[in-house]
Amino acid sequence: MASGVMRSLDFYNNILIMKVFVINGPNLNMLGLRKPALYGTGNFAALQDFIRSAAAEFGIEVELFQSNHEGAIVDAIQGAYGCFDAILINPAAYTHTSVAILDALKAVALPCVEVHLTDISTREKFRQFSFVSLYAEHTVCGQGFEGYRQGLLYLKEKYAAQ
Repeated sequence: MASGVMRSLDFYNNILIMKVFVINGPNLNMLGLRKPALYGTGNFAALQDFIRSAAAEFGIEVELFQSNHEGAIVDAIQGAYGCFDAILINPAAYTHTSVAILDALKAVALPCVEVHLTDISTREKFRQFSFVSLYAEHTVCGQGFEGYRQGLLYLKEKYAAQ
C-alpha cells in the first residue's frame, strides 16, 4: 500500500477495511440507453448497486465517482492519494486518449485495476490501445458488470492482508 494511507477501522471486529476508489469515465452514466446491445440494459444506478454489493461481499469500503470530464477525473485521482488503498477505474473513452489520466495514476502510485464492460481487444482498432494499461497492474475486459466484482476480488486477494 502507498505510504500514508489509513484504512478504515471496524471497531466491532477490530480489523482494518480496505478502501477502494471506483472511478467511471465518460458516458457510463448513460448505461442502459447507449448501445444496450453492446453495453447491456442495466443502467448506471444498477452498476453502482452492483459495485456496492460486491464490495460489501468482500468487506471492502468503496467510494464511487463518475465524470464525463477528463480534468475532473484527474483531480479525483490526485485526491485519492492518502485516502484510499487502491483505485478501480473504467476510464471509458479516455482509455484510448488520456495521457493525463495515466500520469495522474502514476503520480499517486496506488495499486490500480482497469475494468471495461466490453472486450476492447475486439472493438474498433482505435479502441484496442489503453494508456491506463501502461500503469494498471490488472485489467478485466468483456465481463460486463461482473468485471468490477472481479477487479475488487483481485485487489482484496492481493492487498487486503497487507
